[in-house]
Amino acid sequence: MPGEPERLDGSVLRPVRDATTVRTRGDEVLLSDGPFAETREYIAGYDIVECADLDEAIQIAARHPCARFGAVEVRPFAED
Repeated sequence: MPGEPERLDGSVLRPVRDATTVRTRGDEVLLSDGPFAETREYIAGYDIVECADLDEAIQIAARHPCARFGAVEVRPFAED
């Protein structure tokens, strides 16, 4: 039917307790376990990257421009 939204893609993420939050301040990379906020979540956008492991995902997140002034939450997809 014309005008109805079409779902293009999606997947289940692991729970927020499995998240790693990455921030960079100057040359320092700051990591914390869990979500970046305890309040309502605010998602400004998302990137999907394929990484060998969490360490590689953290390296990529630390270079993201938002990590310099905000936070980047790294969370894997749930496994089937």
